[in-house]
Amino acid sequence: MPEPAYRIGVDENGLGPRLGPLLVTAVMARVEGEGRQVAQRKPRGALARRLGDSKALVAHGNVTLGEAWARALVERGCGRPGATASSPEALVDAVAIDEREVLRAPCPSHVAPQCWCAEGEAFGAAPELLQSVRGDLAALAAKGVEVVAVRSVLVCSQRLNAALARGLSRFDMDLHAMERLVLELAALSGAEVSAVCGKVGGFDRYSDAFGPLAGRLHAIIEEGRARSAYWFPGLGEIAFVRDGDASDPIVGMASLVGKYLRDLAMARIVRFYRREAPELPDASGYHDPLTTGFIDATRLARQKSAVPDDCFERRALGG
Repeated sequence: MPEPAYRIGVDENGLGPRLGPLLVTAVMARVEGEGRQVAQRKPRGALARRLGDSKALVAHGNVTLGEAWARALVERGCGRPGATASSPEALVDAVAIDEREVLRAPCPSHVAPQCWCAEGEAFGAAPELLQSVRGDLAALAAKGVEVVAVRSVLVCSQRLNAALARGLSRFDMDLHAMERLVLELAALSGAEVSAVCGKVGGFDRYSDAFGPLAGRLHAIIEEGRARSAYWFPGLGEIAFVRDGDASDPIVGMASLVGKYLRDLAMARIVRFYRREAPELPDASGYHDPLTTGFIDATRLARQKSAVPDDCFERRALGG
């Protein structure tokens, strides 16, 4: 059986934090010839300094590399039809799988600016970095890896909390977002695909946890700690791979884009509360002292502004 001509890489950012959204991002490339090997091996040389595990290449507050990849991809036409990379807000619209109105639907009108106010946003990537990433994409295309699409699912704290009330954990939401992205991009390709997703929650077996793929005929190829893979007739192979962002260049690309979008979302939350308290720390949203301090310091402001707890902080499982 010939290998699929399209390869998809999917990864999550923000699965475990206390604040901010969960981002799940997918990148799809058309591969041919030498590109089949290139797309399956860890980036080498200069490319390895700009493409790989987002946790190793970028950090909270310094995600210009992820920004550069997102901008370069949208410039190449990989975003939604007609999308541009003219501003950070336009970039979110270009990459998000959902329309802006859908993303904001759960937001009470007085709370929406907490997550969606783009005032004061600007790009931070140096022109030289952006040009280098553009060159990386051109070099990959010359080797048979032509990136054709990038999409992200954004799941806010309110939606994560609502899902938890229905018995769905953040791991379920992560997996279901990955499934949705694979289905969306496979439909865009019009062909069977080979998809590589970062491992979800250390799961070994996925069949019983599928959401959008539930009920679809599939065969188990393998299930284990390092890799779990499934074959879906008419769709292709979906594999869940441990540390996929470090070993697979397309997964790594998705991880970097998602890291930028997640950081942008947290910056909006911090900026919203700094209007009243400029001294607030630059919280990452993760389980760290700065985030704990940010949560404590904004409590009175949130009560005064009637910000629902579920729109701010994720509830813990069993909480």
